[in-house]
Amino acid sequence: MRKVFGYLRYDAFEELSIMNDLYHHELRLYKNFFQPVMKLQSKERIGGRVKRKYDVPRTPHQRLMESEQISEEDKEELHRIYLSLNPAKLKREIDAKLEELYKVYEEKRKTQQVDPYKKLVPRLVTFYMMQQHPVGLPT
Repeated sequence: MRKVFGYLRYDAFEELSIMNDLYHHELRLYKNFFQPVMKLQSKERIGGRVKRKYDVPRTPHQRLMESEQISEEDKEELHRIYLSLNPAKLKREIDAKLEELYKVYEEKRKTQQVDPYKKLVPRLVTFYMMQQHPVGLPT
């Protein structure tokens, strides 16, 4: 069973620290070195449709290596980092952190109490318009 992580509410400090760690370490490396991106080159409107033309998919790392705006020392440093990475290991670490995040979320959810007898108040405008205000002098 695959868990859905994107639609949960992560609002605890422990969840924040796990997500920050994930974004600053494994996910950043995985996306920049191993996830290709198709850049939009042009859009042309033909009648009611838009025809889009995309560049060849390349990773941000590959685009940087082809760029002339970065120094050779920086390119060598990036290449050294690239050679030290293992995409399968990075993916396993990302999945492990996502699983840890989900466990923390489940623990948080278990501790929250839900009152089944709490009266739910409708929040419709018509509800407030139909409310009967007490008539008489204030006591």
